[in-house]
Amino acid sequence: MIRFPLRTAGLALATTVAAGSLASAPALASPHSGHAAHASVMVGGAAMLPSRTIVENAVNSADHTTLVAAVKAAGLVDTLNGSGPFTVFAPTNAAFAKLPAGTVDTLLKPENKATLTKILTYHVVPGRVSAEQLIAKIKADGGSTKLTTVSGGVLTAAVVGGKVVLTDEKGGTATVTQADVFQKNGVIHVTDAVSLPN
Repeated sequence: MIRFPLRTAGLALATTVAAGSLASAPALASPHSGHAAHASVMVGGAAMLPSRTIVENAVNSADHTTLVAAVKAAGLVDTLNGSGPFTVFAPTNAAFAKLPAGTVDTLLKPENKATLTKILTYHVVPGRVSAEQLIAKIKADGGSTKLTTVSGGVLTAAVVGGKVVLTDEKGGTATVTQADVFQKNGVIHVTDAVSLPN
């Protein structure tokens, strides 16, 4: 199981979440591994500038309005604007739309904030993990690797058909559709499904 060091002092596990969007390589197979001077990429019709935070970029993506609304409802904006770094697996609006009817509306209610926070933080891994680093770890671990998320849950990552696929604790899968969208405080990898913790 990989644990990436969280470099933000005093950051509680239940206060770090997923918010953002990714754009770059078609799968998690990007040749880029650093995080310094990456050019901006397009996600949801907007440029994701590496000089901005995850939230500052995510609010501009037309494909991530549901995720941004969820992050706001969970009170995680300040956390994801923090220094991090964070790796966010960011489900698109279409990914949220795959959930059973009414799920998102229910989760956005104030009384369900704890559940929403747990789901969102399940999409965040401490540290900045590039596609190249993740794929190398998958290979080193024999074909799959476990990622401990900020929520404390585990996502299992593997390469399937040339793309990184995440398996959640309920057995659901999410494929990375855009990788290595580097932000000032981390990196985003866009996914086509919402991952659900136990």
